[in-house]
Amino acid sequence: MLEHSPEMEFLDDAVSVLAENLASHVGREAAGNRSSAIRDECSPGQKLDFQEIGDHLYDGVYIADGSGLTLYVNKSYERITGLKASEVVGRYVQDLLAAGVYSNAVTPEVLRLKKRVDSVGRSSRNGSRMLITGNPIFDQDGKIKLVAVIEREITDLDTMLIELEATKDKIRSVEVVEMRNRREIEHLRKERRSAKLIGESRQILEILALVRRVADFDVTVLVQGETGVGKEIVATEIHESSLRKDKPFIRVNCAAIPSNLLETELFGYEKGAYTGAASAGKIGLFELADKGTLLLDEIGDMPLELQGKLLRVLQQKELTRVGGTRAIPLDVRVITATNCDLQALTQSGKFRADLFFRLNVFPISIPPLRSRPDDILLLAEHFFNYYNMKYSKKVRIAADALALFASYPWPGNVRELQNVVERLILISDQSSVLDGDSLLPMLRLEQPSPDAAPASAEKGLKEIVNEFERRIVEQALRQHGSTRKAAAALGIDQSTIVKKAKRLQIRT
Repeated sequence: MLEHSPEMEFLDDAVSVLAENLASHVGREAAGNRSSAIRDECSPGQKLDFQEIGDHLYDGVYIADGSGLTLYVNKSYERITGLKASEVVGRYVQDLLAAGVYSNAVTPEVLRLKKRVDSVGRSSRNGSRMLITGNPIFDQDGKIKLVAVIEREITDLDTMLIELEATKDKIRSVEVVEMRNRREIEHLRKERRSAKLIGESRQILEILALVRRVADFDVTVLVQGETGVGKEIVATEIHESSLRKDKPFIRVNCAAIPSNLLETELFGYEKGAYTGAASAGKIGLFELADKGTLLLDEIGDMPLELQGKLLRVLQQKELTRVGGTRAIPLDVRVITATNCDLQALTQSGKFRADLFFRLNVFPISIPPLRSRPDDILLLAEHFFNYYNMKYSKKVRIAADALALFASYPWPGNVRELQNVVERLILISDQSSVLDGDSLLPMLRLEQPSPDAAPASAEKGLKEIVNEFERRIVEQALRQHGSTRKAAAALGIDQSTIVKKAKRLQIRT
């Protein structure tokens, strides 16, 4: 049996009252005259009561006598089935079924079973589907004198169920995307938190001291250094050490975004700001970083015409979107980074001097990796551990390969070292041991001559490093003829190669 809701129970009672009132006027006349008997015997006020009750019910009401003769239908019945009262009142339900007006009518079943019957029917007139409940009303002798039927339209319910399922599918899709986004954000946060400034050289320790000193002060920091030295890592250290560490940290590479798009990316735009703009407008990266930190990487490549607007934002701590007029207040810590000499750019007119002074409140300069050799092996070890874990491997490195790492000048700085280690892990077998021969092609170095003394496992690491460093410096000096050219070939300063040659007792 179909579920019978409390609302349907209430309607059963209402329709039963209506049917009982109708029954009291049916009398004992022949079945064919009962419909007219109701019309003739009811006073105008009483007939109005029946019609008013029935016509104010949202669900359809159908009432037949004990022989199946239709006595009454309300207006909702006409709306739901598409049938007029004049088409059914005064006709037997059996005849209506035979004529194809109905399908799944419950009145015959109620008369046969003498109990409530639930069914789902469909109108052949308009195709509406309905939930039908028929109830018998008995006389004093226990015979059915009336059948009261309630019809509730479920066509809209079917549509709503389809729409609900579609909505649920959309919600599930959104939840999947949101879950993936949350995992990606958490992954990025973990990577950001694990991206620590690694080193034990004097220069790195000084930089860490500067980071701790400036972290809690919302001054603008300018991080300078060659490409790949770790400027973003220093910016991350500042953010993670500050009171804003739980707020957004957003990085934008000013050199990677076309100049005609950079303004809208940074400051956003209002709807209709220009042809092709999103109808709802767009929030900029400054607003996204509100309460947090914004890193403007490669600030030296920012277009000159945009530098003035950036200066106003930094000074006034508010912005106006492209195409907008409303000033939007900001609370953003700005860190900038560049591999350019901004002071030289100001002198050549390619960078605004007032913006340079505004950015250069607290400068931090990161030296290249070649000038802090004490950090090379520490970084190599860190990257080997990281990528072994990432790729589920146990690759190890031999002493002669470590010596090459230590003596190589790393013109691409920490980024080059990281990329080399990752490639080595990827191309190596599960638990292989890498030697110097595996590393030479990646570092674009020549194979040592056969008469060169092999690295002894009994020698200490420092001695092995010195041997390889001596070999590389000697080779560069022999090929290029001067310390200046050899230094240029190795990507280090001339003073560095002079110091190395003196320390390694190499004639220049």
